[in-house]
Amino acid sequence: MTTDSTVTAPATGGISAPIQAKSTVKRDTLIENEKKWQQYWKETKANEVNAPENTPIDGTLEEIAAFREQNPKFVATMAYPYMNLRLHLGHTFTASKAEFATRFERLRGKTATFPFGFHCTGMPIKAAADKIVDEVAKFGPQFERFEEVIAAEQLQNLNVADKKDDKKPAVKSKVAAKTGNYKYQFQILQSAGVPKEEIHKFVDPMHWLSYFPDHCINDMSEVGLSTDWRRSFITTDANPFYDSFIRWQFVRLKEKDYVKFGKRETIFSPKDNQPCMDHDRSKGEAVQPTDFTAIKMRVIEFSPAAAASVAAASDVLAGKTLYMVAATKRPETMYGQTNCFVGPSITYSFYVGSNPDEVYIITEHAARNMAYQEQLAEFAKYPALHSIEGKDLIGTRVNAPNSVHSNGVYVLPLASVSPTMGTGVVTSVPSDAPTDFAAHADLCKKPDFYGIKPEWIQPFSPVPIIAIPEFPSGMCAPELCAKFKVASPKDLDALEKAKDEAYKAGFYRGTMTVGGPGIEGKPVAEAKPLVQKQMIDAGNAFQYYEPESEVVSRSGDTCVVAALNQWYLNYGEKHWLAQAHQVLDQMNLFHPEPRAVMSNTLDIIHQWACARQRGLGTRLPWDEEAIIEPLSDSTIYMAYYTIAHLLHGGTLDGSGESPEGIKPEHMTMAVWDYVFGGKSMPTAEDTPIPPETLRKLRREFVYFYPLDLRCSGKDLLLNHLLFFVYNHATMFGAENWPKAINSNGHLTLNNAKMSKSTGNFITAYEATAKYGADAMRLALADAGDSPINDANFEEATANAAILRLYGQLEWVAEVLGEGASQLRTGELNFQDRVFEQEMISLLHSAYAAYEIMQFRDALKYGFFEFQSARDRYREVTSLSGEGMHAGLIRTFIEWQAVLMAPITPHWSEQIWSGLLNKSETVLKARWPSTLQHAGNAPIPAHVDAAILAADEYIRKTVRRVREMETQMAKKAAAGKKKGAAAPAPEPAAAAAGPKSVTIVIMDEFPEWQNVTIDALRNNYDAQTRTFDDKKMREEVAKKGFAKEKKVMPFANEIKKQVQNPTIGEKAFNRALLFDEHDVLTTARVYMQKTLGFAEVTIVKADAELRAKSAEDKEVARAIDMGLPGEPGFIIA
Repeated sequence: MTTDSTVTAPATGGISAPIQAKSTVKRDTLIENEKKWQQYWKETKANEVNAPENTPIDGTLEEIAAFREQNPKFVATMAYPYMNLRLHLGHTFTASKAEFATRFERLRGKTATFPFGFHCTGMPIKAAADKIVDEVAKFGPQFERFEEVIAAEQLQNLNVADKKDDKKPAVKSKVAAKTGNYKYQFQILQSAGVPKEEIHKFVDPMHWLSYFPDHCINDMSEVGLSTDWRRSFITTDANPFYDSFIRWQFVRLKEKDYVKFGKRETIFSPKDNQPCMDHDRSKGEAVQPTDFTAIKMRVIEFSPAAAASVAAASDVLAGKTLYMVAATKRPETMYGQTNCFVGPSITYSFYVGSNPDEVYIITEHAARNMAYQEQLAEFAKYPALHSIEGKDLIGTRVNAPNSVHSNGVYVLPLASVSPTMGTGVVTSVPSDAPTDFAAHADLCKKPDFYGIKPEWIQPFSPVPIIAIPEFPSGMCAPELCAKFKVASPKDLDALEKAKDEAYKAGFYRGTMTVGGPGIEGKPVAEAKPLVQKQMIDAGNAFQYYEPESEVVSRSGDTCVVAALNQWYLNYGEKHWLAQAHQVLDQMNLFHPEPRAVMSNTLDIIHQWACARQRGLGTRLPWDEEAIIEPLSDSTIYMAYYTIAHLLHGGTLDGSGESPEGIKPEHMTMAVWDYVFGGKSMPTAEDTPIPPETLRKLRREFVYFYPLDLRCSGKDLLLNHLLFFVYNHATMFGAENWPKAINSNGHLTLNNAKMSKSTGNFITAYEATAKYGADAMRLALADAGDSPINDANFEEATANAAILRLYGQLEWVAEVLGEGASQLRTGELNFQDRVFEQEMISLLHSAYAAYEIMQFRDALKYGFFEFQSARDRYREVTSLSGEGMHAGLIRTFIEWQAVLMAPITPHWSEQIWSGLLNKSETVLKARWPSTLQHAGNAPIPAHVDAAILAADEYIRKTVRRVREMETQMAKKAAAGKKKGAAAPAPEPAAAAAGPKSVTIVIMDEFPEWQNVTIDALRNNYDAQTRTFDDKKMREEVAKKGFAKEKKVMPFANEIKKQVQNPTIGEKAFNRALLFDEHDVLTTARVYMQKTLGFAEVTIVKADAELRAKSAEDKEVARAIDMGLPGEPGFIIA
């Protein structure tokens, strides 16, 4: 037999490397089976599901619920992927969660489906198509001039134009070798498998909408998704049915006053000239605008260098009032400002403010943002009047509004000032900001080193402005710097800790001690907005916004925050927010972490810009210039799945003939209201759709909604899933609110981030071709189930799975074929019953794991440990000479095929239909409920604890004998090594030749143990699950065992067991569930052969044997070491 690789598979369920491929025969055989069953499922329409025709669409909620009890259903969806490339393994990982859950629910007898749509809305496709337009113009329609053009550009950049002609070809060749570093759009498409000669077609955005969805269907079909592809669709107005659906949604949202128009701050792309929402970004998803108070510090006197620089620009600056503008998050602390900082190496420029008589000295980064917030002279424009280096501003004296230093403070250097955060001008409040205090102290100590005059800093001591109970000095920054041992501004870690504590203490527990009437005495949290308003009203400040961190649009533009008149969804509105929380509260999120993230973010997110002017999508019904953005047209499309197959006619864009004869224009507001809202039946005036067809549409929705499971990556917890909750809250009644959300971390590949640039990247179709569908799916199940932490796809696991799956198929074929004659029938013996109970236990464990979407555990119990139980059963019955039971082995094969059907459906189908010759597909199988080998008796809800305890007793006894044998051999070897003159007679266990063991069974526990157990039981509080140790020791002492050294270690062990929730008070009861003598007698032959002993004798420690122990040390030792359930041994 040809081998594919070498692998070790531990019984815990993991699979370890190294993998060294030698042949692909096994993989290719598995793939051949997969394609065969995929074609069979397609031909038999195995994944197509429809609502029962008797669904009571006109019934009450109670009647509909009762109908579903009799006809259960399950619908899972994932966040539909974006169609600008083929899907990678990370997409497939999220899809696997919905896929495994859907197939499991199918095994439970539900009509289950996992519909799959394709998102095309927004800027990514448009931006990519625009890049192809540029690249075709630059390199030719077949990109035939690529190397020539790039070589010329490189030659120019390298400044080698003056080199000799005979050297140019060599340079060109070297340059051509470097072009792999360029990330042109056509190269990205090539890497996705698009033939070079077809790439020019992608200049048309509509081509993307047909190309990638078709490939996605093919790729996911090869993965083996249980998807009803009739229900698939694309978004945007390219699909007039979906376009109508989204228009209906937004009309109804606007009627409820949840869509508003007004000026608000939003992330904005100047290049694209429109808001840049999450899915329009290549960097910065979930980043929001953050607000500052911009403090206007009027220049009193420039430093000599700055004065000379400003004088040179007097023609444009004459008559202007000049301000250094600082951005702060804490306007309430401005009372304690002692100076302000600039970055010596940063370039600052002069910009005319919204008041034409005022000029702001800030960075270009800040000016770019302010220009889009109407804080400069002209919207979206920010021409600089003059520029100056930060080092030249040092020594400038400015007026610091609200500062106790009313004569002004000085501009000083700080190397850590960022040119891309805030304005580049930083206020300094050393009383309450540890970073400022450390810098202030350093400047005071070393003015010469920093090139400043002592009088610019030393007279400006920190002053108390905020009282915090735990800081008696009234200044938290100096005390925290002392606490965290901050010696200089370079102690960044310590400063970060001090800064975090200072902010929390000040904001939540601080009280203002300055500020005058209305401010002084107020908590900081209340004073902050009041101080900000006072400063703005006085003309000393204004509100300023910028992105929390860098945001880059799909077009490559660094975004700003703009104040725009725009359409927005009024998330955060009091009533709507309360409804959203109700939806979230009734949902199953499987883990506490995603619930906390979503609940907290619901309270924060508000006023989401829902439209822009460019890109693909649906236009707002009342404003045709505005296109609904991708996070706003993707909130309730799960409902659209329920009827899509009745509209689209086998196409993704609805261009086919609807099987019901429905046209897009027939789907009027009244139709959508009826189908999804349960409003009155539309009349002939509303739509030409016949009543029976309308009822059919309604039937599909009533039966399949609400959504049972939504699967998504963790990143969407911060946006899409919140909007999903919000919109379901208002668009549907409570009976149609979604039931569950399962989030997952990102997928790493071989413990490293997936990245095209590093080559550590694999697409779904590449993974399927490399490993086959089932091996890949198994590795995805093994990758992890955390809702937040990243999972890991191990290629070694996928490779090893090929061996495991193929080997198991071979074994099944063998045992059902020629090997069947070696199986026995008849009554079950002890080992049969052990195997039966182990299978039942693992069956229950796998079910419980599937139910809570812990697929790694389901794989562990249903595959690895299930086979380990079979392996041990095979070993035990082989050693005993009895052989395996035919009925049990068939049960094992059938059960494992079913247990693994959610994860490895093709493999299961090959066993179920191909080897077991079942009449129906495994897709129609049900979770095992009867024991086929026992006349289809019901599977018990609980395992036979006595059988499993007896089996564990045998295993433990064998282990203990081996351990004792090893210890005796080591002791004998050690004696020989020491060269003892007259060693004791060597035990037989250490000598060569046949060995035997006498197993001595004890019928009672030592009295000191019984006394200790009773004392523990008598002094245990079940409510608090604690022990009164003092009383327990007193009780033991009264019984005469105060000096017994073994008491406390034994007591501590029993206490641990009692406090273990899985054991509890059962630990007090040490009565065995089985007869030791009977069990050992049954297992005697097995133990004899597995230990390699000539003889195994079983005796009880009766009076006769105890009498013999007085003369025989081996017998005495065996009795002394033994307990009920832990026999003693004599090895001879």
